[in-house]
Amino acid sequence: MSVSPASSPLPRRPRPPAIAIVGAGPRGIGLIARIAARATAPAADAPDVPRAPSGPDVPAAPSVPPAPSIPSVPQPGGPLPHRVGSAPAGRFAPAAGGRSFVASSRATGPVPAGGRLVIHLIDPHPPGGGRVWRPQQSPLLWMNSMAADVSVFDDGSRGWNAAEDGPPYAGPSLAEWAQAIRDGDLTVPLAPELAAEVAALTGRTFATRRLQSAYLNWVYERVVAALPAGVELRVHRRRAVRLGGPREGAQRVWLEGQELPVVADAVVLALGHLDAEPGQQESELERFAAEHRLTYLPPEYTADSDLSALRPGEPVLVRGFGLAFIDLMVLLTEGRGGSYVPAPGSDAAEPVGDGPELVYRPSGREPVLYVGSRRGVPYHAKLGYDWHGELPPLPRFFGPAQVADVLTRQRPAEYARDVWPLVCRELGYVHYHRLFTAHPERTVGSWADFEAGYAAHEPGSDQLAALVAAAVPDPADRLDLVRLDRPLAGVTFASDADLQQGLRDYITADLIRRHDPAHSADLAVFLGLLALYGQVAALGDTGPNWHGFFSYLASGPPGPRLRQLLALSRAGIVRFVGADMTVTADADRGAFVASSASAPGAVAAGALVEARLPDPSVARSRDPLLRALYDHDPDGVRETQGGLLAVRPDDGRVLDRAGRPHPRRFAIGAPTDARVVGAFARPGTGAPAVRQNDAIARALLALLAEAAPVVRLSA
Repeated sequence: MSVSPASSPLPRRPRPPAIAIVGAGPRGIGLIARIAARATAPAADAPDVPRAPSGPDVPAAPSVPPAPSIPSVPQPGGPLPHRVGSAPAGRFAPAAGGRSFVASSRATGPVPAGGRLVIHLIDPHPPGGGRVWRPQQSPLLWMNSMAADVSVFDDGSRGWNAAEDGPPYAGPSLAEWAQAIRDGDLTVPLAPELAAEVAALTGRTFATRRLQSAYLNWVYERVVAALPAGVELRVHRRRAVRLGGPREGAQRVWLEGQELPVVADAVVLALGHLDAEPGQQESELERFAAEHRLTYLPPEYTADSDLSALRPGEPVLVRGFGLAFIDLMVLLTEGRGGSYVPAPGSDAAEPVGDGPELVYRPSGREPVLYVGSRRGVPYHAKLGYDWHGELPPLPRFFGPAQVADVLTRQRPAEYARDVWPLVCRELGYVHYHRLFTAHPERTVGSWADFEAGYAAHEPGSDQLAALVAAAVPDPADRLDLVRLDRPLAGVTFASDADLQQGLRDYITADLIRRHDPAHSADLAVFLGLLALYGQVAALGDTGPNWHGFFSYLASGPPGPRLRQLLALSRAGIVRFVGADMTVTADADRGAFVASSASAPGAVAAGALVEARLPDPSVARSRDPLLRALYDHDPDGVRETQGGLLAVRPDDGRVLDRAGRPHPRRFAIGAPTDARVVGAFARPGTGAPAVRQNDAIARALLALLAEAAPVVRLSA
């Protein structure tokens, strides 16, 4: 007769302690690395024992050198890099024999009895890159940061306290990784086109996303090779569809197409940006498109969009002028066979920012893109120079004390009332500090006198305006964040032709300024934005305004993309609609109709593309696991007013409907209200994603240790 497991007379081996991580992108892989480092970190009373990387390509050796050390970079009071655009000298060096270390020394972490730990990694997409950084995507799509500014490691630029931060997590940036391959210090199998890209890559290059995928795959392989003997990684290339289990017991993760669940003591959701069901307005536009045989593409990740319905030569309305539009522009132009060449005479002309003026050669298969947005202009171009000189001492007006003050008020934080004034004050401070210290010839008086007056006056006050006007004679050197955020507010062009030329002039001026170190106060504001991100995040979900403002100023496209945009505008492939763009579904005309506040007239089209990611929404998420937690779990999950998944900020524990942190469920990354500035660690900025991963790793291992005696893992 058959015997069920529950009634089997045979002894059953106890299940080893386990953690399930749902999401195999950079955050999930980075968390595995911190769990392994914490699980093997040297105790205060134990000697530091160097450990070697493991894997099929690494021969056994009686001893190996320790991991490269991370030099301490003293900071003048704030989390700003000592140099921007290149890594600190000596931050990464290959280990002996051409091999590098990802995890550092052996370790002490609270691992349960038996010295075993199983980590389940769940994602249908390849580990390392996950969905966004998967290798199967267009080679035309670039990263949005220079190669020198992309890393998954912490360079120690904010110092590293081993007692608090655990073992250092050292390794190369994308640019250093490519240099190590060129130098022969790393051997990484690459497709011919990626090998050619590595050969030409510099720290200032905007690498393809496919090369970033290869870098992340290398990181993943190194993380796996560095796992201690007691840690087993099990990869499940399936989609997680449901999560269940009692608050104080084992959790079960059901996978698509698999009957039995994955059982774990704790689950971490590292889901990345999520798709969402259409909102009310989007649903109405979808119905209108279906009724009138039009094309409507709702908000989604552009690389996943089916663009085949956008036909050559036909007008397409595009609502959104951020990075999703840039991807759309690339795929519908170069992606359909078009190309760019330098404009005649450009070799003798002044460059447009980072390069020559371009001319677009169409293939004839492009649609005509009519693009507009609330601002009506593209995001500001990436800055094209490095930081040199004195750093402003941050935080100055928006630090932990101000965060604590806002949080202790008997009301929820509001962006306009509680956040924006502090942002304005802090960014104004870094702007004028840089102007006085780096460009004193354009200021009047001393920095000390100006700083004292600046601290005494409220943002937006007449007294502050008078102080700035007296100390900074040229209006172009003054910081007007309101005007910077809405450059077309109150501007009306007499005709569509004037609008097109006006926008081309604006984009050209932005490109030139963003590549001119004479305006390095702009770089100070950029660094101030990076420093502010954590302070704003600590206030919880204050709505979409901060992230939109940050992205517009600090996360714009590479300069070459805007030079391409200018060429497309001159070729008539891209047409600017203007600011405060509105789209109506005109049943009489059977078309979508767009207009703006920037110029008279309107344009009708048979296609409308929402060039943006979906607004965050747990309730409308298309992720089946998260949606099931929200709809059906007994405890549920809490959704913030902005649609984010609420977590406890210090350890990432998911909050239930009642606001209680779940003891065994955690979440990190974009869908949460504790998201950091990016999934990657920009060298010199303290690697907030690494630090957050480390905090969650500590909480996970402490949870496992509560129910079992502690042992140390060993090789």
